[in-house]
Amino acid sequence: MPDGAIGTLGASATGNAVDTSHGVKATGVLPGSAPAAGAPVVSPPVNTSNVPILIRRLHADAPIPAYAHPGDAGADLVTTVDAELAPGERAVLPTGIAIALPDGYAAFVHARSGLAARCGVALVNAPGTIDAGYRGELKVIVVNLDPRAPVRFRRGDRIAQLVIQRVERAAFHEVEELPGSDRGAGGHGSTGGFADPAAEPQRGDKLDEANHD
Repeated sequence: MPDGAIGTLGASATGNAVDTSHGVKATGVLPGSAPAAGAPVVSPPVNTSNVPILIRRLHADAPIPAYAHPGDAGADLVTTVDAELAPGERAVLPTGIAIALPDGYAAFVHARSGLAARCGVALVNAPGTIDAGYRGELKVIVVNLDPRAPVRFRRGDRIAQLVIQRVERAAFHEVEELPGSDRGAGGHGSTGGFADPAAEPQRGDKLDEANHD
């Protein structure tokens, strides 16, 4: 195996690290876990192939989107205005920037998990899609899903994340019949995995109820 190569890390029956990367060297422990005494820490590979994005400030003090941590997929977008949303209310918040993406790429605006968990803030059209040819201001359509409390945004607050991804352009071909598949036309919950409120409780549910009487 070549020295300095980085791969995935597995474990043998004896608990020792083994190579599962088909010829790629992997030693030590995974980053972020507690290493054993004397064990080296594996550093993740560094991605140096950043996609160049042209950006124009539409407001002089609008911040450039930035990644909070190394390895983050989304760059923070902030609002350039104050806003207050009552429960159930939505608003379109400007970010003060416009971008030009390379051909073959698109940007997607995702919600922030912290705002969703603490305040019930979501994006109406999540994820918002920004095409490579769009040159207007990036705006975020937020909605307050909290049933009771309003949510307040201040100028400069982080409101969403911008994820840049490569996308494929499709060529659509009309046919009389589509090829078959195991799934077929099944959809809209056809595989189960949810409870029908009107259905009788399952045997396990009845046993649970009996045990709690």
